Amino acid sequence: MSSTVLIVPGLRDHVQAHWQTLLAAQLPQVHTVPPMGREDLDCAKRVQAIEAAMAAIDGPVVLVAHSGGCVMVAHWAHTSKHAHRVVGALLATPPDFDQAMPEGYPTLAALQANGWLPVPRKLLPFRSLVATSDNDPLATRERVLALAKDWGSETVDLGAVGHLNPASGYGEWPMAHALIKRVSAMPLQASTRH
Repeated sequence: MSSTVLIVPGLRDHVQAHWQTLLAAQLPQVHTVPPMGREDLDCAKRVQAIEAAMAAIDGPVVLVAHSGGCVMVAHWAHTSKHAHRVVGALLATPPDFDQAMPEGYPTLAALQANGWLPVPRKLLPFRSLVATSDNDPLATRERVLALAKDWGSETVDLGAVGHLNPASGYGEWPMAHALIKRVSAMPLQASTRH
């Protein structure tokens, strides 16, 4: 049985010109976590939305998360009844929620009040690939590499892609297809073998 891709958007939810939205239109077996609204920062609600989306899918799943969606996946992974069905996760440009972010993004106090902090740093129970950027305004590459190490993720350096979003010039992101194939074919981590 082939895997279904589940797209997990970040805090800004669905954006028409975003690579995740465009990718969803290109894949044969795809679901997207429904919009929560940019003003609703409740992490628990977003984690429940991932769980509900997983419950609606039969068979194996590949997660494709961006930005805050990567942190949502980390919160979800250790509480889910469905995490064992994830064959791999592509986690693109996770933000550094432990540091103050630029104007226009949630404050540390807002993230704390809505259950995002601390960011989970436990080994993920499925194979994963973190895509890093050399010039992401929401996280230094070094901090993202440390997060990926804690999660047990492999990494791929995308170069200077900003936050890999429309503001950084990314609508289409053709590399996503190859990275989804790569994460689907990665060997299982020793800690996730049964």
